[in-house]
Amino acid sequence: MSAAQSSPLVAHGANASLAEQLADRFGQRIQQRLLAPGARLPSVRDCAQRHGVSPSTVVGAYDLLQARGLVQARPQRGFFVRETAVPLPTATRGERKPLPAPVDATALIRSMFQAQGGLPAPGMGTLPEAWLDAELLQRTLRKVCQQPQAWLGYGDPAGSLALRDALVQRLADLGVPATSAQIVTTVGATHALDIVSRTLLQPGDAVLVDEPGWAVEYARLTRLGMRLLPVPRGSTADGGPDLTVMEALLQAHKPRLYVTVSVLHNPTGHSLTPATAHRVLQLAEAHDLTIVEDDTYAWLAPPHATRLAQLDGLQRTVYISGFSKILTPQWRVGYVAASAALAERLIDTKLLSSLTTPGPLEEAVALCLQQGLLRRHAERVVAQLDAARARTVRLAQAAGCHFVTPPAGLFGWVDVGTDTETLAQQLLDEGWLIAPGTLFHATPRPTSLMRVNFATTQDVRFWQRLQALRR
Repeated sequence: MSAAQSSPLVAHGANASLAEQLADRFGQRIQQRLLAPGARLPSVRDCAQRHGVSPSTVVGAYDLLQARGLVQARPQRGFFVRETAVPLPTATRGERKPLPAPVDATALIRSMFQAQGGLPAPGMGTLPEAWLDAELLQRTLRKVCQQPQAWLGYGDPAGSLALRDALVQRLADLGVPATSAQIVTTVGATHALDIVSRTLLQPGDAVLVDEPGWAVEYARLTRLGMRLLPVPRGSTADGGPDLTVMEALLQAHKPRLYVTVSVLHNPTGHSLTPATAHRVLQLAEAHDLTIVEDDTYAWLAPPHATRLAQLDGLQRTVYISGFSKILTPQWRVGYVAASAALAERLIDTKLLSSLTTPGPLEEAVALCLQQGLLRRHAERVVAQLDAARARTVRLAQAAGCHFVTPPAGLFGWVDVGTDTETLAQQLLDEGWLIAPGTLFHATPRPTSLMRVNFATTQDVRFWQRLQALRR
């Protein structure tokens, strides 16, 4: 296949010239921050070969981008995205913009639920729609809506009592003791993280975070004015946080919080061992540290997995989870479990940020928990995921890639042997959306790692194309 045949960025015979088409597509990526300020555009020669056009066409496209104030030329070095680029006109109402690839946190959020051009999205952050139980959602919500008088008002500031009572049993099954008074519902787990941060932190405070870790959490904390202190994750023999680095950061910076994923860590899939969890809690006690435990993937994990809140009993830990990863991303239902005193403070912050949370959805989730419907659905999903993971591992290894950490849960941390940020742009041209490893670092850096979603990476065509690009 020639470069011209494989690249959908330009079309011969279209109304716009090839240079205009190429400039428009690069302009869209700059506007969406898929090419970040300071990023270097492909060389004229490489760009021409990739898209099947002449070097003069590429020079013309880059000249147009300069005229629009989006890039600047640096002698003997090439073309670079300007630090302050002029924004492009937004799409007209009803027009759907091309879906961006995830090369920064906001782009990742925009793209995490969708695929490119009908192809499976290896970088997607959720389960495929076909794996979700639409009938279960419809049935439970229909039943809840038969009694609208129960949720016509604002509702309890702490959230649906039915849901909080059901969550008491759910947490007990995980070994986490809590009462309904210690649980506050939220608009998803991300909202829960935000409420905790706004309650316990002030701008300028230092916060420990896992690295690699969740790009959205890095961006969220940074926007709040916090100083991020990355704790390396996955570099030690047991795959957990580097406790030596963690202790040094605690002594030097006295951080207020440690935001971490104990079970099925994103992106590595690692879960804490009991010994490491115990040591983390010892450090927290010695340095007056609060641990925020994000258990977003709880329904995909073994119930016996070690959780910090289980060992600590919600004394120094704040436990967060939700249902978007198992029910549907659009049902933004999450929750926080904390000490009773902290729960009251979290309610105050919640009232200032969202007043209350959507009662009908919370009641529907409560019904799913009370009747065992969610548990049975999760069992079916886990069985599907186990099969998908085994197939993906075989395909990845056949393509010459290897997993840095043992494959587990929804995500795999894969070394492909070449820079994945460059690879992301090349695969995007062909409709494949991947999550390059630079996304998962507090300070972006070149890396040959990428995160794959086991449920959406079973298409042999993707691995064949990746293998060809690696070469």
